[in-house]
Amino acid sequence: MDLDTVFHELTARREGAHMPHVYYGDPTEAFSLRLIRALAEAGADLIEFGIPFSDPTADGATFQAACDRALKNGMTPTHCIAGIRKLRASGVDLPIIVTTYYNIPYVLGLATFLRQIKAAGAQGIIVPNLPIEEAHDLLREGQQQGIHVILQATPTTTDDRLQRIVAAASGFLYVINVEGVTGAREQVADSTLTLIQRVKSRTAIPVLAGFGIATQAHAAAAVSAGADGVIVGSAYAQLYARNLQDPDATLPAITQLARQIKQGCNDGYTRRP
Repeated sequence: MDLDTVFHELTARREGAHMPHVYYGDPTEAFSLRLIRALAEAGADLIEFGIPFSDPTADGATFQAACDRALKNGMTPTHCIAGIRKLRASGVDLPIIVTTYYNIPYVLGLATFLRQIKAAGAQGIIVPNLPIEEAHDLLREGQQQGIHVILQATPTTTDDRLQRIVAAASGFLYVINVEGVTGAREQVADSTLTLIQRVKSRTAIPVLAGFGIATQAHAAAAVSAGADGVIVGSAYAQLYARNLQDPDATLPAITQLARQIKQGCNDGYTRRP
């Protein structure tokens, strides 16, 4: 299913979108496949599929550790792209958004990389270390290859820069909840809620809020402020990281949290003015 259809259907049902973020291969490839399938069955609407990288500068300690474990287990971009094909073969039909640091597609070649992830079954790409000022080549290739290039905005983004981001955005816009790196936090900052409203006043493109979303209440706050959904990653990784010897034992808790996050998205929709 394509992104536009997903957001159209969610709006018709008055639901917020839930997009879990998983770094593939942590602690094992087999677990990542089971984890993503479990999240899909628990009501996820999209999947953010992270390709582990050696220097994930936009990520906090939880995801840095996840990348390190996956890389030590031999995870490569080629294995990750094959993993997308495995998910499709197993029946996962949600849109898949690949997250990768720019070094990986740059070395392979932007056109080649985008063709490969599209052929595997991905619909979009997020590159957290690529600012709008340097994104021209990727935006052009994304348009040519039919891959959405997901751009990001932060509370410190100026109005002029936000306008450029909005004008180039495709698929949805990723609103970063706080200054800094990924990781679960106590509450959604007021600056984030204000940013959601700033972005929504400038564009009709869907807006998803990420970085720090970890609870049902966080999700409800973001969606009630106008976000079309939320992105949750570190909160899930923290759960399975407590039992790396038997991560499958944590799947019930992860599934429960995923259902709560989705419920928060839907609750937030009903609270809008």
